[in-house]
Amino acid sequence: MTTITLGGKPIEVTGTFPEIGELAPDFKLVNKDLADVSLSDFAGKKKILNIVPSLDTPLCAVSTKKLNAAANESIAVIVISADLPFAQSRFCGAEAPNVYTLSTMRGQDFKVNYGVNIDTGPLAGVCARALIVLDENNRVMHAELVPEIKQEPNYDAALTVLK
Repeated sequence: MTTITLGGKPIEVTGTFPEIGELAPDFKLVNKDLADVSLSDFAGKKKILNIVPSLDTPLCAVSTKKLNAAANESIAVIVISADLPFAQSRFCGAEAPNVYTLSTMRGQDFKVNYGVNIDTGPLAGVCARALIVLDENNRVMHAELVPEIKQEPNYDAALTVLK
């Protein structure tokens, strides 16, 4: 169990957060068409996993917009949240059209397998904020579990490993 904070108050996060050099665990999450999507669907691309509690909060929206610019033919930006696919699609279609959105609505094991399951406090059941960069073979190149959920991740550190 890991402790992060929400507005300075401790909350517990369960699961195993991936470390640099490790192979990222596969997942099955839900896309905007309600289809199951796995990590292997992004084979051959580098991936930025922007894991957020909900796109319906200002900070999650900001991080998604900032990372939208990094998406291209060889880099998939994947935003993962507890939001329903309809809400994710509505937001990203207007604000961040280059990102893929995936919902944990049927992929609850993702939260534990990636060490982002908020277990206590008012946000229990959603993902902690994290930024993970994977290479084309799903090896972790950068991994940041943000210690205060109301803070932005270190975008520069994540984007630097992609160069």
